[in-house]
Amino acid sequence: MASKLYVGGLSYSTTSESLRSHFAQCGTVESAQVVTDRVTSQSRGFGFVEMATEADAKAAIGKLDGQPFEGRRLKVDIATSQGAKSGGAGGGGGSRHGGGFGSRVRTARW
Repeated sequence: MASKLYVGGLSYSTTSESLRSHFAQCGTVESAQVVTDRVTSQSRGFGFVEMATEADAKAAIGKLDGQPFEGRRLKVDIATSQGAKSGGAGGGGGSRHGGGFGSRVRTARW
């Protein structure tokens, strides 16, 4: 079963192909993707690598986490889905009148 890894600390010049070939030293790479900005298409400094097996993923974490790659130190860890994150900014905190952002209670002034 494939294991997805989060890879942080990437150089802005890193490509998906260079990321794939770097991780190939640890096992079979199913996919590698550098996340880019929608507008500028420049790397956002992180990406994801999917290794063929859990053993390959653990080998990649053990061998590459904290190691230099293209002038930067990598942060390699098991990727978590966005739904699994806890905490966060939360909702729009209530006002005295029980509303959140954008809801205002207007009272008539006679």
